[in-house]
Amino acid sequence: MGFEPPQRLTRALGATYGEAAAAEWLGKLPALAEDALDRASLTAERVVAPGGRSSLVILAHRSDGTPAALKLAPAFTRPDLERAALAHWNGWGTVQLLQPEDGAALVLERLHPEVSLRSLPDAKALLEAAGVVRKLWVDPPAGHGFESVAERTARQAAAMEAHGAVSSAALDAREELLAGDAESVLLHGCFRQGKVLAGDRVPWLAVGPEPLVGERAYDLARLVRDRVEDLVAASAGASAARRRLNRLADSVDVDRERLRGWTLFRAVESATRWLAAGRRPEAELLLEFAGWL
Repeated sequence: MGFEPPQRLTRALGATYGEAAAAEWLGKLPALAEDALDRASLTAERVVAPGGRSSLVILAHRSDGTPAALKLAPAFTRPDLERAALAHWNGWGTVQLLQPEDGAALVLERLHPEVSLRSLPDAKALLEAAGVVRKLWVDPPAGHGFESVAERTARQAAAMEAHGAVSSAALDAREELLAGDAESVLLHGCFRQGKVLAGDRVPWLAVGPEPLVGERAYDLARLVRDRVEDLVAASAGASAARRRLNRLADSVDVDRERLRGWTLFRAVESATRWLAAGRRPEAELLLEFAGWL
């Protein structure tokens, strides 16, 4: 079968990592997929579309007929770190890693890619999401290679400085949040409703981590702004956003002010990336949301 990358993957890789790097990997993708399927003894069924923004996922089955999924990602997205995190979680709250081999290809248990928490009413989705993410916050493995929240956000902050007044409050919030000692647990790194898929082993499982270590409030912050377009369109969007933040903080016992600070930083950081990419409407949505906090 052919392994044509979905348009979402092609666009997102180029925008995030550069057109040259994306084109080089995408050009090799058909051969990489064939080789990975052969080495894992998998028979392909179909490519998941529209799929993700940094990887190709192929639904397949193993030689004994067991359903599986093969995930292929370029080395510059660090699939090795995703593998290490999934191995450590060992299916607790996350998709199960089925084969431990090194390399860019991940052989995973088959979930239902068309059914994420975004298919549920928002209040129910947030409740289920909170139940999943709290399972992930465990001690990291000894000798791990994950970066810290301070390290990841330092790179982001350096890029944000070019946007001056747009970023100043968010940068100040980051400085305050990192000023004292904080917990250091394993985090998903990109947790939101779309990253939680329906499964057979348990109802909901997280996928696609960008793992790092740090405090739980950082991990919860991206979830606060889920469905931001609906919040901004609502007549009482500002108060609804603040209520959501408070409910999420209370549901997983996270300090409200720390969650507010990381939500502000992460929303503005995303907005500045959209501005740099020329996507002003998306950026303005996030900046309006950030202004409510």
